[in-house]
Amino acid sequence: MLEPFYLPNQIEAGCDEAGRGCIAGPVCAAAVILPPDFYHPLLNDSKQLSEAARYILRPIIEKEALAFGVARVEHDEIDRINILQASFLAMHKALDQLKVKPELLLIDGNRFKAYPNIPHACIVKGDGKYASIAAASILAKTYRDDHMLKLDAEFPMYQWHKNKGYPTVTHRNAVQEFGLSQYHRTSFACFPKQ
Repeated sequence: MLEPFYLPNQIEAGCDEAGRGCIAGPVCAAAVILPPDFYHPLLNDSKQLSEAARYILRPIIEKEALAFGVARVEHDEIDRINILQASFLAMHKALDQLKVKPELLLIDGNRFKAYPNIPHACIVKGDGKYASIAAASILAKTYRDDHMLKLDAEFPMYQWHKNKGYPTVTHRNAVQEFGLSQYHRTSFACFPKQ
C-alpha cells in the first residue's frame, strides 16, 4: 500500500526518472502532484507493473493530477554532463513545467541537486513507497518508451521496440555488428564485453 504523502498538509511533487541504465536514447523524468485523496488499485512502482498496466494508469494520472510535467535530456547532453547530472537536469525541467508550485519535492533515490526555493526529501526506492513518486515513475517510463519506439522505426536493427535502449545481449550484439547509431551514448560501455 503506497503512502499518499510524506508530510501531511503539504503540496508534494513526486519525481522520478527512466532510462539511466540505457546505452541509447534520452533520460526522461516526470514530476507529479496528486490530489490528497488520489487512489488507484494498480498504482505502484512502474518496474513492478506490466506495460499494459502502465499505459492504463498514464491517462488516469494525467487527468487526476493537480499538475504534472515530463521532460527529457538527450544522449549527447548525457555524454557531455554525465548521467547523474542529466537525471537531475531532466527532473528540474519536469518541475519547471508544473502549473502548481509544490512545497516539498519527493525524489526517488539517494541524491538530488536542489531545485531553487523548494525543499526536497530523497527516498530510496521511493517509487514503491509514495503514490506521487510511483505516478512520476509511470509517466517517465511510458513517455520514454514511446520515444524509443519512434527511434526504433529509424534504426530497427537494435530492436529498441523490445529493449528500449537497455544493454541487452541482442542490443550489444547489434552494436557490434552495425556500430553505434547517432542516438547511442558514446560515454557508456556500448559494446559487448570481450
